[in-house]
Amino acid sequence: MEHAPQRTAFSGPALIRLLARLTDAEVSDPKQSLADRLSQWLAWTDAIKLSSALNGNPPATAAGAPANLGAAEKECARVRSALANAIANDSTFAAIRPRGAAMEPSAADDPVDSSVLRQRYLFLQREMETAIGHLRERLRVTLAAQTPGMAKLAMVDAVMERALAPREQSLLAALPRLMTTHFERLRRQAQQAPGDAQATEVTAKHAPCPWLDTFRKDMQSVLLAEMEVRFQPVEGLLAALRTS
Repeated sequence: MEHAPQRTAFSGPALIRLLARLTDAEVSDPKQSLADRLSQWLAWTDAIKLSSALNGNPPATAAGAPANLGAAEKECARVRSALANAIANDSTFAAIRPRGAAMEPSAADDPVDSSVLRQRYLFLQREMETAIGHLRERLRVTLAAQTPGMAKLAMVDAVMERALAPREQSLLAALPRLMTTHFERLRRQAQQAPGDAQATEVTAKHAPCPWLDTFRKDMQSVLLAEMEVRFQPVEGLLAALRTS
């Protein structure tokens, strides 16, 4: 008896595992170490700046100032919660109300459009980038006020953020396009189901639509997974602050 080939188990970040499932892509663990990959992303000018941050003297600060770890952790939790709530409660992802339920005219009349969802994804990406970027900067200021060693770490983080930002933005910019492809695939599958070709467009406007609800949940899951990736440098700075 012939068995279908099974996927190779992948232990990478949740975002990559999720995208692999949604796009039905075969993904394996990277053969290169993180350091090797980063070396390919850093230009020689970035390497010089990084070397200067590692070997130079940090700017004079009021070193030894007590770190308000509780306030820093509370601020991180606040930003994370605000972004997660923005994703969960965005009106674009609200479940379509059943036929006959009270609906706003705009909600009843607007067709389902992947471009609208793509624009919302881009908007929420910008919200994440801005909020987490400002949070990361504030944590560096707090860290730099502790010890010379922590000040140097803050300098290194600032250099790495500037050096890796273009590559990060380029990679994350692909996510809205991937989600648009996923949207079109789910809609096409629903239209090809027996007897559903006409019902799909009707229910998409006026009644619960399983394929659209599936897409919205998938899109929210990808956004939340992306948020966790963006928070990793923040978690690193918090961990350093806990040891200061």
